[in-house]
Amino acid sequence: MDPIAHLALATLVFLATHFVSSTSLRGSLVEAIGEKAYLGSYVLVSLLTLGWMGWAYGQAPYVTLWAIPGVKLWPLAVMPFALILVAAGLLGRNPTLVGQAGALKSAAPARGILRVTRHPMMWGIALWAAVHLLARGDAASAIFFGGFLLLSLAGTALIDARKADALGEDWRRFAEVTSNVPFTAIVEGRNRFVFAEIGWKGVLAGLGLFVIVLLAHPWLFGVRAY
Repeated sequence: MDPIAHLALATLVFLATHFVSSTSLRGSLVEAIGEKAYLGSYVLVSLLTLGWMGWAYGQAPYVTLWAIPGVKLWPLAVMPFALILVAAGLLGRNPTLVGQAGALKSAAPARGILRVTRHPMMWGIALWAAVHLLARGDAASAIFFGGFLLLSLAGTALIDARKADALGEDWRRFAEVTSNVPFTAIVEGRNRFVFAEIGWKGVLAGLGLFVIVLLAHPWLFGVRAY
């Protein structure tokens, strides 16, 4: 199989395994094998398809699609913010994540980074994917990073729909004071930015991740990040 076509196939399978959780098939699988078995199988399949996708990307040739002057340095400016979103999203309670729906019962369910967006990790991934897609400018990267960009952006909408259906009034109360797109709820006056709730812990964790990835980039991905 052509390497680019192989990467496209791997990417489509990777996306399909993730989007199944937002279809009626998820409920059927959970009913058939149980919640824990489903989650375990989901994680395993996700890792296997991710590995396949990464391997296919590594085998694909570099076919230039565009070359924008200076764009290869854009990740250095964008990635700190992307990783701060990811770190802050992991360090706080987030009812959009598996097993954390109980956070909706609190008096103030939207605190910290959730005031900015209720999907901080997904938007962190979206920023990572978008800036690398632009910086690389080749066919394989358009497929690889484009797949992650589609997954993260479509995923936010699918998660919202699934949570609204499953959690009812608790989710509605949370959604009223938060937004999917970063800063929208703040701009519309439905929330406010409170840095103290995010704290330096989330910021420093994100910046620490950035430094680690920057230094390890040649070893992990075979190319320097700058």
